[in-house]
Amino acid sequence: MGRGKLLRKIAEEVLGKEKAEKIWGRIEIIGDIAVIRKPPELPAEAFIPLGEEIIKRLPYVKSVWLAVTSVKTHYRVREHVFLAGENRSTTTYREHGCVFKVDINSVYVSPALNYEHKRIADLVRPGEFIINMFAGAGLFSIIIAKKAKPRKVISIDINPRAYELMRENIVLNRVEDIVEARLGDAAQVVREFVGMADRVLMPLPEYSRTYLPDAILALKECGVIHAYDFVTAEEKDEALLKGVEIFSKELEKHGVYYEFLHKRVVRSVGPRYYQVVLDIRVSQGKRMSQD
Repeated sequence: MGRGKLLRKIAEEVLGKEKAEKIWGRIEIIGDIAVIRKPPELPAEAFIPLGEEIIKRLPYVKSVWLAVTSVKTHYRVREHVFLAGENRSTTTYREHGCVFKVDINSVYVSPALNYEHKRIADLVRPGEFIINMFAGAGLFSIIIAKKAKPRKVISIDINPRAYELMRENIVLNRVEDIVEARLGDAAQVVREFVGMADRVLMPLPEYSRTYLPDAILALKECGVIHAYDFVTAEEKDEALLKGVEIFSKELEKHGVYYEFLHKRVVRSVGPRYYQVVLDIRVSQGKRMSQD
C-alpha cells in the first residue's frame, strides 16, 4: 500500500471516515516528521491518538506535529503543537537529489512545491542571474544551482533562522560558488542589483503583489518573474483567469509590457481558495502580446 493510501487508512481507523475526510490532503511528510494541518472545526486534542498511531504504523516517521494556524507574518511560519514521537522540529528533507536541514517551527517547507522546484530549475538557461526574493531555507535556490547552470543566485530571506538554515544548506549541497545567501527585506536587498536579473522568483503568495515593483526594478530590460499568489475562486480555471487579471492590473500600473508565459494552479489550499503561479515575461522595450 502506498504512503498516501496508508495515511488515509490510519486516519479513517482512528478518527472515523467523516472526520478523516476533513484532514485528507492535510498531512505532509517532511523528512522524518509528519505535519497535520488542523481543520478549524476539530479540536487539537482529537489528533493525539492519530499522531500516536502514525508513529506506531510508519517506522520512517519519528515525530508528529499539528499545525494549528495558517502561515503567518513575513517569517512565513505556522504555529505547531507536538503530538507524538520525538519532541523535535528539525529534520533532514531530501528533494531532487539535494539535502536540506529544516525546522518546521521556524521556516516554511512544503513537499507540495516539489514539482515547482524542478519546473523552475528546468526553465533556467546557462549563465542566468537569478534573484529569489523569499528563499526560506533555500530550496528553490539550491535546486536551481544543482540542476541548471546559472551564473549566480541571490537568495534572500528576512527570517534570521531561515537565513541560518539556508547558509548551512548551501554548504551541504556544495553550491557556495553559485548561491549567495542574503539576510534582509527583499525590497531593500534588490536595490543592490537593479537591472541585473534575468529571472526573479516570488514564492511568497502573501506578498507577491506588494513586492512586484521591487521585482520589476531588479530585472534586466527583459526578464521573467515567477509570481505565486493566493486567489479565491469557484474552480481552478476561474482561479487562473483571476490571477492573470490581478497581475495584469498591477503590471499596467508600472508602465511595463508583459506576457504571460505560463499559468498553473499549484494546489488547493482551502474551499474555493487556490495557490497559483504565473510566469511573466516583463519588458521595458517593445510591446508584447498579453494573451
